Amino acid sequence: MSGHNVEQAVPFLMVTGMERSLRFYVDAVGFTVTKTWAPEGKIRWCWLELGGAGLMLQEYRPGRAPQGKLGEGMSICFQCKDALELYHGFRARGLAPQRPFVGNAMWVVCFTDPDGYKLDFESPTDAPEESEYESLQPQIHAANR
Repeated sequence: MSGHNVEQAVPFLMVTGMERSLRFYVDAVGFTVTKTWAPEGKIRWCWLELGGAGLMLQEYRPGRAPQGKLGEGMSICFQCKDALELYHGFRARGLAPQRPFVGNAMWVVCFTDPDGYKLDFESPTDAPEESEYESLQPQIHAANR
């Protein structure tokens, strides 16, 4: 069987509060809700999209959330055209991403969602490895003139 039959990988995140997660992913990050499952009129599962990326969220049933930190040791890496542009947009919408840095020839903008899942938005760059965005801003602006 050919691997070409696979079309997309969509992370499925279990969340502890759907309303809180939707405020975060839709209002702050910019995802759009494209599908929902809402028994008794309350969204329990949804499919979100941002550009070509998809993400599914499902709320734990009462008393079913595991003890401990969710998503420990896992990151979702979104490949972008311009992670620095997203960084400014995230900050303007009230998010507090970490200072962008260069890792593996990519600008990396990181933050965590309300349940502790780590999100990385990344875009290619020629900036030196381990550079930090604020320390390079004058050089970046000069290069773009």
